[in-house]
This record gives sequence, C-alpha cells and structure tokens, in this order.
Amino acid sequence: MQFYKIVIVINVVKAKAPKTCIISQNALYSLPKSKCKTMAIVNLYLNFKGNCETAFNYYKSVFGGEFTYIGKFKEMPPQEGMPPMSKEMGEQIMHVSLPISKETSLSGSDVGDEYAAQFKQGNNFSISVSAASKEEADKLFNGLSAGGTVIMPLSQTFWSEYFGMCTDQFGINWMIGYDKNQM
Repeated sequence: MQFYKIVIVINVVKAKAPKTCIISQNALYSLPKSKCKTMAIVNLYLNFKGNCETAFNYYKSVFGGEFTYIGKFKEMPPQEGMPPMSKEMGEQIMHVSLPISKETSLSGSDVGDEYAAQFKQGNNFSISVSAASKEEADKLFNGLSAGGTVIMPLSQTFWSEYFGMCTDQFGINWMIGYDKNQM
C-alpha cells in the first residue's frame, strides 16, 4: 500500500529550541511544549448520486491502497418508522473509506430517497471530524451548529458511539463523531 505524506511546517517566532510533540495519532508537529494539545482528526466526506462505488474505485486506482470499509445500504439494520428501501437504493454505497495517508482518509456514500432532492454536484461534501473525546465532540458540534441547522443531533448510532451532522451558518456541512476505540 502506498501512502502520500502531507507535511505541514509551522514556524513559531521567538521560540527557543522548540520541543516536538504529537497532537494526533500520526501527525508530528514542531511546537513549543506549552502549545501542544490533542486535537480532532479532520477528513473530507463526499456524497454521490448513485456512482459512489465507481468514483471510489477510480480514487483507489489513483491513490493506491485498499478500502478499510465498504458497505451497502442493504447491510444496515432496519430503521424504526422508516419505509422499506428500494432494491436500487439497497445496492448503493452506505459508507466507504479509503486511506490516503497515515493521517488522512477519503470517505463517502451515495445519497438517495429524501436526500437525493438536495444533492447538488460541486456542493456534495461534508467535513468529517473525529473528536478526541465526547466533550470535544459536544463543543465542536455546538459551536458549528450555532446559527446554522442541526441535521442529525449527536447521539449513538449503529456505526458510531457518538455522531451528529449539521450545516454551519455559512452553508458548510459538518459530520462530528467520537469513538473511544478510534483515537
């Protein structure tokens, strides 16, 4: 598997012999020790209108590697109060994840049913944040949703210990999650 390394260099002015600290699982930044803290991991989440699997197979051919997960809507448990999904929707991608580097992954899904009407190519992405704690997830979600719209409140789901979605006051879509076993 080939990984592409993204290097970010931060210069701290007037810092004498800065110490190196790790602020996420796999990212190494050079900062004074007093400025070090654990931070959330940020990735992009792409939405497609029925061609997610084709798109991600293309991305896999470009970046290399293997999917860490690929699942279809027909694999999810039945949702109380929801009508049965169409056979076509069941074959579409519920979630796929492709590592791009040790720190970054590209994830995505197809949209359908009630969400398909809102789909617009070019605006079909969310910024996905994996928080370092449940408290950080709450803080980020509350801050980003202030003045915006809560799409899905933070709660436990069948795929995540704690997950929610919102659109901020500037129209940017966010997915905030926390899983203690991922950090």
